[in-house]
Parts: sequence; C-alpha cells; structure tokens
Amino acid sequence: MKTKHLVMSATAAALLACLPVSAQQQPAAPAFAPGAQPAMPAKATRTGKRINRVIDMWLKGQPVYYAQLEAGGYEEGKRLATTKADYITYEMEHGALDFHQLREFMRGLKEVGTRTGHSTVPVIVTLPIQGTLDAVRGNTWMIQQTLAAGVHGILLCNAESPEAVKIMIEAARYPFAPVVPGLAQGTRGNGSQSYPSKIWGVSPNEYMKLAEPWPLNPDGELLFGVKIENPRADANVESTVRVPGVSFAEWGPGDHSFYLVGAPGASGIEQSPAMVAVRARVLAATKAANIKFLNSCNEQNVIDQLKDGVMICTGGDSPAADKGRAYTKRTDPY
Repeated sequence: MKTKHLVMSATAAALLACLPVSAQQQPAAPAFAPGAQPAMPAKATRTGKRINRVIDMWLKGQPVYYAQLEAGGYEEGKRLATTKADYITYEMEHGALDFHQLREFMRGLKEVGTRTGHSTVPVIVTLPIQGTLDAVRGNTWMIQQTLAAGVHGILLCNAESPEAVKIMIEAARYPFAPVVPGLAQGTRGNGSQSYPSKIWGVSPNEYMKLAEPWPLNPDGELLFGVKIENPRADANVESTVRVPGVSFAEWGPGDHSFYLVGAPGASGIEQSPAMVAVRARVLAATKAANIKFLNSCNEQNVIDQLKDGVMICTGGDSPAADKGRAYTKRTDPY
C-alpha cells in the first residue's frame, strides 16, 4: 500500500509539472484582517540624525558622493569606516557573492563608528540579478540576505521592467508594513531583524519599523535604486522609475556602450549621439518622477553635473567630491 501511494504521488507530481503554468493551482493572495497593516505616515515620526546619512544630506538639498568596494570583510570595513564618502557601494554584481563577508564588512564599519555620529557609513549593494521579472522573482533570497546583513539599500542592475522592480521592493518589506497602493504586501521574514538591528544600533522591533524604502515611507532608512543600462530597460524607464519605493536611478554608461556603440576602448563613447540621448532620457525620467539621478563625476565636470541635476556622484574620497561640496556650500562634516 505504501508503494502504491508513492507511485501515485510521483505520477501526480509528473502530471502537474507538465501542465502549463496557467493551468496549475496558483497560491492565493494572503488575506489579512482589516487594520493589520497601518497607514503610511504623512511625515517622519523620528527626530535627530537618520540611520542613513544619505537621507540627512538629501533632506538638506545636498548631493552625495560614494566610494566603491568590490568585496571585502571585517578589515576592509574598519578601514573604510573613516572614508569621507557619503556612502559605500558594495559591489557584488561582478564581485564575489559572499554574504558572510558582507556581514563582516558591516561589523567592521560598526566597530569603528563614524566621524558624523551615525552608526555606520551607509552601504548600498549591487547584486548579480538580471533585472527581469523572472530573474528577480527567482532570486528574492539574495535581496533578503543582503538586507539581513545590515546594509542600507540595493541598486538593481539591468532593471528592465517595472514589474521586476516591484518584486524587489516587496521582497524588502515586512508583511505588516504600511499599505502602499501598487505594491503587494511584503515577504521579508521573522529573524531577518536580529543582525541588522545591531549594526544600526536600534532594537529589533525598531529596525523592522525603519527598514522601509525612503522617501515612500518618511520613517524609512533604506534606499533602492535602478540601473537602466540596456535598450530593453530604456523602453520602460519612465514607468520603472515610478515604482513605489525607488529613490534613485542611473543610466549605466558602461553596459549601454556595449549595446549602442560596440567594442569598448574607443574614445569619446559617452559623447556619441546614442549615448547622449539615453542619458538625457533617463535623467528626464528621474526628474519627472522626483527621484535622484546618479552619474560619474570627475574634477573637470563635477560642477556641470550638479548643475544638470545629478544628486549622486562617484568619487566620494576624491578632489571632485571636495570641489562639489564646496560648490553646494556644504557645511556638514564629512
């Protein structure tokens, strides 16, 4: 009898696998009691320094400048804790996908502290997820593992569709987070609050309240960006940047040049008509959606970039950043 049941179960599973997805039983949307999710606050309920220093700067109308690290652990965290950069991009799109190292990096930052009084320098992570609906849906575990390390945001590379970005935001939110029209309830699970709450210097319960996308949630401390870097992403950029929870975007000139210009190495690639047009489209989309635009900056062009509306620049520890901060009359300590 036991063998018969096993054979029947295996047969049923095989038949189910052969059915088209539309014919298979799909999980029902979770049902929550009325009032289980609070309304979104109209304004921030906390005062004083933010957990995420980038938000402090943006609330003052100041552009920010970031440094970048490809992988690194505890010692690199201690070393970069004193950076003048406003935040650190932790690169795992092409660097090693190592969540233990990421946790150790955050621990190093936390142990040294900052010159600004924040718990750590903010960290935004890139991941090796192609920004399509199927890829993001199949890899939400990466998003949740990243946030569980105590970081302050994620930049989705090759963000090709608003549907993919929507899945990223939902994976980053807890099921009891405030209601947001256009977003399903979050899927982040219990236990994910323990380590990051220590990095942020708050209680686990407070962390779960603050681990929300800003400025969508005025109390939120997480920043989510999209990298528009191929023609498929270009076609959807105006709707992609309007997904609730997105706070910044960039146009990815490196990858774009592969599609629009061809083999790398030629001079003046970013000035080619196709590249200029793409940058202009992404910049215009960010301005229309009232989110921030990221662009590389150097000492020669940083002021022109700022005049153009760039609010995130590369080179957090470089003379370009010093020149930009002087131009915008920033008075806050680095």
